[in-house]
Amino acid sequence: MTTTDAPATRRPTSSELVAAAGVVALGVSALLPVDHIEDGPVICPFRRLTGLPCPGCGLTRSWTYLTHGWWQDSLQAHPFGPLLALVAVLLAVAVVRARVRRTPPPSLDRLVRHPVSVAVIVVWLGWAVVRAVLAL
Repeated sequence: MTTTDAPATRRPTSSELVAAAGVVALGVSALLPVDHIEDGPVICPFRRLTGLPCPGCGLTRSWTYLTHGWWQDSLQAHPFGPLLALVAVLLAVAVVRARVRRTPPPSLDRLVRHPVSVAVIVVWLGWAVVRAVLAL
C-alpha cells in the first residue's frame, strides 16, 4: 500500500502578511475619492477617546493623496506617510521576489530591528508626541 503525501503548504510569514496588507491599503487609498478625504469620519479609536492624534493619524489621508499624485498634501497629512508607503512597496517587491526565487522571505523582525528602522521609529514617535502636545 502506498501513501500519497499531500503537497506541503507553507503558511504565510509575517512579512508576507504585512506586505499584502500594505498593498491592499495602498489599493484602497487609490480608490478613495481625494476630493472628500478631509470630510470623512474619525476612525482612530485613540483620537475618538482622547481627542488627540495617535502616531498613525493622518496616514489614510496621506496615502490617499499620495496615490492620487498629491505629494505636498500627502506630506502635510502625515510626514511619514510617503516613507511608509515606500517601505510597503519595497517589502511587497522583496516578498514577491523571494516567492519567485523560492527563497525565504525577508525577516520582518530583522527589518524592524535594523538601526535605520529604529531611528525612523524613534523620530516618528517623537514627532507624534510633539504633535499630541501641540494639540492639547
